[in-house]
This record gives sequence, structure tokens and C-alpha cells, in this order.
Amino acid sequence: MEKIVIIGEEPLQGTIAISGSKNASLPLMAASILTNETIILDNTPNLADIHTMGSVLDSLGVNFDKSNLVEKNQIKLTYQESDKALAEYDLVRKMRASILVLGPLLARKREATVSMPGGCAIGARPVNIHVDALAKLGGEFNLEQGYIKCEAKAGLKGAKIKLPMISVGATENIIMAATLAKGETEVSNIAIEPEIIDLIDCLKAMGAQIELQPNRKILIQGADELHGATHNVIPDRIEVGTYIIAGAITEGELELKNINFDHIENLLSVFENLGINMHKGDNNLKINMSDISKSIELDTREFPGFPTDLQAQMMVLLSLSNSSSVIRENIFENRFMHVPELNRMGANIETNGSKAIINSCGGFSGAQVMATDLRASVSLVLASLIAKGETTINRVYHLDRGYEKLENKLASCGANIKRIQ
Repeated sequence: MEKIVIIGEEPLQGTIAISGSKNASLPLMAASILTNETIILDNTPNLADIHTMGSVLDSLGVNFDKSNLVEKNQIKLTYQESDKALAEYDLVRKMRASILVLGPLLARKREATVSMPGGCAIGARPVNIHVDALAKLGGEFNLEQGYIKCEAKAGLKGAKIKLPMISVGATENIIMAATLAKGETEVSNIAIEPEIIDLIDCLKAMGAQIELQPNRKILIQGADELHGATHNVIPDRIEVGTYIIAGAITEGELELKNINFDHIENLLSVFENLGINMHKGDNNLKINMSDISKSIELDTREFPGFPTDLQAQMMVLLSLSNSSSVIRENIFENRFMHVPELNRMGANIETNGSKAIINSCGGFSGAQVMATDLRASVSLVLASLIAKGETTINRVYHLDRGYEKLENKLASCGANIKRIQ
């Protein structure tokens, strides 16, 4: 099994191009089921999760053309009329986002059988929100032997739906399904993450009639059919935040390119309040030597709040402060699994339920550590960059799910990092 070895205390100096968003790409790929015509996605990151979703879609009758993925970050998806409506366990277990085929399949095929999803071990992430919302459009559901089985023999019909809690995945599933439902669908209490807006933009380019309204509400007029489109995937805002932290903690000079500042405005405010020196360009950001001396209390929230996907990385940054900070995790339970590994490297972090107290640690030391999920694994990389001595990170397949060319990007800026067997 592959490992990453890092020798720390090297300042990062150079330029990093931000990749396309994985969390935007996956629902965009699922949307290809909604049309017989080709969907072309530019700026798609070459990641394990992209290939997994491609395999799921291929099993459902979608031609997944990845011939230009490595060189041009482009994929083409063409749904071919098929009687396939089964997303099997062996594929879906690898990634929770596979549940995103449920809504498009039900809308297009009037039936779907999807295995209960797998992925990172960071909480239950119940699928009942997806199922209950789709049931209001006319879907009938059963859970049999670990599979969600659903059908809508008469097709889906528009309805008024209020999600019981804000859910990114459920919002994406219901929007995609509603584009082919008869009549109007109104959904309230939706998530409004940039990745969802990106999905809406692509669906509109495919011919969907969608109106995003204030106060987390959306109106969708169902269409008889959608057509193909070419769409440019938005930059990965989580990758931006991760590399801002990397630049700040290594006290180098780092420039990040391909940024959409509308997606990270509140995030930048948090970093500025902590003392990170940043200089904005048109679509680039420069991070200079920073004095991280302040403490904060931080709550993870749905967008536009602080993203849970940056919580682990923030713990590394806050460990360098002169005083204690607090993070409250409000999105997922069981998302402090990285804390014992960071503490092995010298962090002084205490957890109590959904609350973590990050005390000043005075620095990190190299150690053997193990990644537990995608964002936890990159927090260990960050700590390793400033640790004294050598760190070996095990189970780095998690990193390959969400960070494109991580070692290459960091090494090009001076990091002493390599991957070994």
C-alpha cells in the first residue's frame, strides 16, 4: 500500500494552479443520465472519485470518455438508451456521492436500484432525506438487502417540498429529478453551496427551467427532455483553503491561481482575522509570511458558513497560535478522527462531543501516522510540512480521492515530499 513521506521545515515558494472542484464534478457527471446527448465537462480534476463515478455511470449505460482527462482535464459523458437501472454495491460502496444517480435514474427510467453508499467514515449521512424528497415527486421506495429500490410507473410529478434539514446531496438529487418531472416543483430549505449553483448552471445549459429564489428556495419547471451541453467546472474552494493554510504555516511565498473569489469571501475573512497576509489579484491570490497569533471560536456551517471540509486543516493552523481556539463541528458527527494522529505529531487538541479545543503546541514532530478520511489525510500532510524530521503517512488512497497532483504541486514549491510503496 502506498505511503507519503515528508521531511518538514521547508518554506513553500512558487505557484499552484487550483484544480476543478470534485464536489461539483460528481453531480454534474450524474446529470448526464438526464439526456441522450453528450455532456462535456472541462476543468474536471483527475481523481479517484471521478473514475469511480465514471464506473458507476458506465454500469448504467453512460459512455464515460476519459481520453482527455489527464492532458486536458476534460471528460465526455453520453447516456445510451439502456435497460440498466442498477448501481451495484461493489461500485457504490467506494463513494457516498454515488447516491446522486438515484434522482436522475428515477426521472429518466422511472425505476432505480442503488446500493446504500459507502465512502469516508465520518458519520451516518442518512439517505432518508433523499428518499423522502423523491417520494414526494411520486417515487415509491423499499429497502431490500442493502439496496434502495424505487419506481415511479407514471413518471414523476412536481410538488412542494421542504427539506427537513439542509443537505447538499439531497438538494442535488431533487433538483436533477425535478427537471424531468411533470409540472412545477418548489423546494425550500435547500443548500446553496457554489457546487449546487454550478449544477444549476449546467442544467440550464441543458435546457432545464430553474429559478433560484431568496431564502433557500428553488422553482423547477419540468421539461419533456434535456439536451447536451459543454460546461466548465468551478475551481475547488476547499483546495484553495488548504493551500492558503499550507502557505501560511510554512512561512513562504505562495501564489494560487484559478480562483473564484465569490466562493471564498467568508473564508478569506476568517483567514485575515487570524493574521494571514493575502493579496488578491483578478483570479489569483498571494500568501506571504504570516504571524498566526490570534485565537478564534469557529463553527462549521452550510455555505456561506465555514466549510466542514476545512475543519481538519484549520486545526493544524490553529495549533500554531499563542492561545487556545475552539472548533464546533455542526455538519457531521465523528469528524474528529484525525485528532489522535495530529496529537501523535505534537498537537495539543482536546475533544468533547462535537467540540474541539486546539491548544498552542509549539510545533510538530515527524511520526508514523494514518489517514482516516480525505480531509483528515491532508491535515496530516500540512502538519508534516512544518514538522521536525520525517513523517510517513499511511493509507494515502484517501488523498487520491480529492487532491489532484498533491505531491507534484507541493514539490514544485519546495516541499520535500515523495510517494513510496
